[in-house]
Amino acid sequence: MQRCIHLAKMAAGKTAPNPMVGAMLVHENRIIGEGYHQYYGGPHAEANCIGSVKEADRHLISEAVLYVSLEPCAHFGKTPPCADLIIENSIREVVVGCRDPFIEVNGKGIEKLRDAGTRVTTGVLEEKCRELNKRFFTFHTQHRPYILLKWAQTQNGKIAAPPNPPQSVDRDALHERLYISNEYTNRVVHKWRSEEASILVGTNTALLDDPALTNRYFPGNSPVRLVVDMDLELPSGLKIFTDGQAYTIIFNSKKHEINNLSSHAESQGIGFYQVTHDVSLVHQIVHALYQLNIQSVLVEGGARLLQSFIDEELWDEVRVITNSELQVPDGLSAPSLFNQRLIEEDAIMSDQIHYFANNSSIVNRTS
Repeated sequence: MQRCIHLAKMAAGKTAPNPMVGAMLVHENRIIGEGYHQYYGGPHAEANCIGSVKEADRHLISEAVLYVSLEPCAHFGKTPPCADLIIENSIREVVVGCRDPFIEVNGKGIEKLRDAGTRVTTGVLEEKCRELNKRFFTFHTQHRPYILLKWAQTQNGKIAAPPNPPQSVDRDALHERLYISNEYTNRVVHKWRSEEASILVGTNTALLDDPALTNRYFPGNSPVRLVVDMDLELPSGLKIFTDGQAYTIIFNSKKHEINNLSSHAESQGIGFYQVTHDVSLVHQIVHALYQLNIQSVLVEGGARLLQSFIDEELWDEVRVITNSELQVPDGLSAPSLFNQRLIEEDAIMSDQIHYFANNSSIVNRTS
């Protein structure tokens, strides 16, 4: 099953809104076939696995054990049901990592296999298999996207320069100093972007930094770009409005005009999603993303927006980059985190990366 998980991860960032899945056929302790769901709309892991078996070994398929990280589907979607394919190939035993929470599956695939006489074992490395598709599970069980917060801070906990630096300060030099993380960490950040369905920034971040919000330093699709601009006052020349690299959604209070995002990765242009001032903004954003079938969001700033997600306990994971060699006096303080659990640490030169899980998040609870 661990091998199935490794296979599934090879398609990270390419299968959404479908889950990542890996499969393997084993006959008498010998792997005769393996495969994974490589991209959205493509053949599923089970089909690729069965299709990978060499001609000389195909007579062994019915005698082999199929290992798969997620319950085989039992419905017609972009592809035919995998449960039917398993039955057609007379595979007698299937080992499943975890059940699929999607309402069209959710036990139906296992039931169909058992009704056909297939021996099915479930719950093998279940927590790891759920973790593999934490975005998919969060979306279908909590009816919201998986929410990941990220920021970079100095050694003394600042994420930006003072909002109104003295006129004597070289503003360009000050801005240069606040490229907090190094170029190698930035590549990791772009990898993170490639793994998420969307990326969100607030008005000030869009205005002051003019970010592209793409993963240009890492292969894969760029996420859907989300920006808060309640009064539609951001300049039209910003990169997120002009570069055509990804679809951009503006959360605003003025108008609603948005495409049906059937394939986020291939969409371009600009959409407008109307929200109101009298209801929690972050709750409205989270609800909108669920309605738009966007399964995850990476929130990159600014500080007020990040703190809003934290205060309303709407987050699953936080990644904090700290430059241990940089200090900025009297700068803007980083968000204040609570109810977190450190799950991983890493270092890239002077940058320390801390990964936190939300203790209140169902998907992050240990059994």
